[in-house]
Amino acid sequence: MTKMSGAQALLESLERQKVNTIFGILGGAILPVYDELNYHKKIRHILARHEQCAAHEAEGYARASGRVGVCMATSGPGATNLVTGIADAYMDSVPIVALTGQVPSSGVNTSYMIGRDAFQEADIIGIVTAVTKYSYQPRHISEIPSMVNNAFYLAGTGRPGPVLIDMPKNVQTGVADVEFTNKISLRGYKLITEPKPQKISEASDLLAKAERPIILVGGGAITSGASHEIVQMSDLLMAPVATTFMGKGAFPETHPMSLGSVGMHGNPAANRLIGEADVLLAVGTRFSDRATANLDTFASHAKKIQIEIDNAEINKNIEVDVAILADAKIAMRVLLQATKEKLQKGEGKAWTKRVKEAKEQLSPLLKDRPRDIVPKHLLAALRELLPDNGIVTTEVGQNQMWSALYLKALKPRTFISSGGLGTMGFGFPAAIGAKVACPDRPVVDIAGDGSFIMSEQELACSVTEDIPVIAIVLNNSVLGMVAQWQRTLYDRRYNAVKLGKSPDFVKLADAYGAQGFRANSIEEFQKAVKTALASKVTTVIDVPISSECDVVPFVPPGCGLPQQMGDY
Repeated sequence: MTKMSGAQALLESLERQKVNTIFGILGGAILPVYDELNYHKKIRHILARHEQCAAHEAEGYARASGRVGVCMATSGPGATNLVTGIADAYMDSVPIVALTGQVPSSGVNTSYMIGRDAFQEADIIGIVTAVTKYSYQPRHISEIPSMVNNAFYLAGTGRPGPVLIDMPKNVQTGVADVEFTNKISLRGYKLITEPKPQKISEASDLLAKAERPIILVGGGAITSGASHEIVQMSDLLMAPVATTFMGKGAFPETHPMSLGSVGMHGNPAANRLIGEADVLLAVGTRFSDRATANLDTFASHAKKIQIEIDNAEINKNIEVDVAILADAKIAMRVLLQATKEKLQKGEGKAWTKRVKEAKEQLSPLLKDRPRDIVPKHLLAALRELLPDNGIVTTEVGQNQMWSALYLKALKPRTFISSGGLGTMGFGFPAAIGAKVACPDRPVVDIAGDGSFIMSEQELACSVTEDIPVIAIVLNNSVLGMVAQWQRTLYDRRYNAVKLGKSPDFVKLADAYGAQGFRANSIEEFQKAVKTALASKVTTVIDVPISSECDVVPFVPPGCGLPQQMGDY
């Protein structure tokens, strides 16, 4: 045992978890931990400019690296400002640990303050209960090492997600004997990673006999590292592969059998062919409404196989014929071998021909079009300039859906966006976190002006902390997705969507010490991107586009996937 303060015990525990970066903003209730950070040089602290952005930065770090991201804030408003980022991580199964300060629980010359509405007190444990895997609040210094061990194990295993540790100030400042151990003690937390042989047999029977198989891949496939097995299964069955929005990048979108993303703003070929499949293999997806559209008509002709690590997601939205509760990579490896042993060669030629035909008729970017400055051409030009391992984050709105449609993702963990919660302001801080995790790779945020304005203050973080990222702002002077809905579904009755011409993003970048460019043509855009990629300075590229430019096609509310409106 070693005698030390609670703040020392916390940071020593974090170092034992190989934490090298914390994104945060300090305040009085977490000040003892920040003071102790002066003596823990293995951990880099990155000063965010808003606590919500600190959480998004931790998300970007986690999603780019596969490791647990860490964010930290003070009590009260600092903690509550983290909540949106914590909820975003919960919806998208992102492993982060959030550390918060708290008013004293007790101490020398200090009575209990928790529960007395003390200055900057908030019941953060109660607030985040619905959006965390678990939350901890140590009352004794000796509890800290085991709580940290458990928190990181919970965050990073099974279906990943956020865990919160709330640190009363007296626990940070008090001194006691502390014992460090690698022991994990989580009563009732049992991971099931190995699939049941009977379920594998049932699934392989369906796949071996399928005439029109299709594979649907979600974010769980990326988390588990199942991409290689999915490619092998596609090649074995000659099965086309569609991804959910969160699964984008799990299957290389340049592969001949790639259909791109499925859903409300999905690739029409993916949406059409899912309705024609006779067997659907769903890997690491929860069948969200944005992927399935109308639940009653989704893949209505297909026998459905679901591989999922979280038992709560099986049969929740879509009833399946074979449910495999297991880690996606482990299950796919076993399923691949079982299917190989049963498969009859020489079948599936008609389905392969149909897939090729559907892609040629329906997929975007296959038609020859002028090089005018519209999102599809901008994103195609960006893809040509980015290396295969370049990381793209997005904001939320039209920019996000254009990116899903037109920017091909080639590798896992290279496309990072807010899926389930749809959090505006996510992309730029997530880009900062991804760049910290992968400093030798270019990181680009595809933004809309409305979303970028919500977190533009992180330019100060990016510049000051020397984290050079690129923000491409598709600037249409409106809240584009809402404006599109008002235009399409509300007879152009616009309300509260027009942003005007402010700010000037080039001048804004300059004000923060970054560099800014404005591109009014594809050629100017290509030049600006090349300059940004070669630069060691954060760059903002302002690209004015029409406020009338829609994301099309899209599936209207209540409709099935094939009922898409609009043309490319």
